[in-house]
Amino acid sequence: MKKNEKEINNDIKQDNNQSKDEEIVCEEVIDNEETAQKTVGEAAVNQEIDKLKSQLEEKTKQCEEYFNMLQRTAAEFDNYKKRTAKEKGAIYTDAVSDSVASFLPVVDNIERALQASANDADFQSLKDGIELVHRQFKEVMKNLGVEEIKALGEKFDPNLHNAVMHIEDSEFGENVVIEEFQKGYILKDKVIRYSMVKVAN
Repeated sequence: MKKNEKEINNDIKQDNNQSKDEEIVCEEVIDNEETAQKTVGEAAVNQEIDKLKSQLEEKTKQCEEYFNMLQRTAAEFDNYKKRTAKEKGAIYTDAVSDSVASFLPVVDNIERALQASANDADFQSLKDGIELVHRQFKEVMKNLGVEEIKALGEKFDPNLHNAVMHIEDSEFGENVVIEEFQKGYILKDKVIRYSMVKVAN
C-alpha cells in the first residue's frame, strides 16, 4: 500500500522530532557528564586544598616549636655566659686574695725590721731579721708552687733565660750561663719572669 505525500511528510516530521528529542537527550547526558566531571574535579581540588592546609598547619606548629626552642636556647646561653663571667671574676678575686694573704706575714716582718732599725739595733740583728724575712718569702713562694729558674752553670735555654750579655771564654762550654743578674721564677709551665743572664760562647 502506497503512502501518500501527507503521510510521508508526517513520517519525516516525526523522524525529525525524534532526532531533535535524541539530540536534546544527548545534550542533557553530555551536560550531566560534564557537571559530574566538574563536581568530581572540584571535590578532588577541595580535598587537595584541605590536605595542603593541614600540612601547612602542621609545619606552622613545628616552626613555632623550633622558634620557641631557639629562644629558650639563646636565653640559656646568655645566662651561661653571664654566670661564667661572674664565676671567672670570683675565681680571680679569690686567687689574688689568697696570694696576698700568703705574703702578709712577710710584710709584717719587714715592718718589724724597719721598726728595729729605727731603734738603733745592731747590724747583726738587722741582718738576721732580713735573712728571716727572705727565708719566709721563699717559703711562701714554694707553697704557692713558684720555683726559681736554675740558671748559673746551666745550658742557655731561651724558654727560661734572657741573655743580656755574651762573651767568648775558652774556660766555659758552649752556651753556658756564667752569671745571673736577676733571678727568674716559674709556676708549673708558666714563666713568671725570665732569668736575666750572661752567656759564654
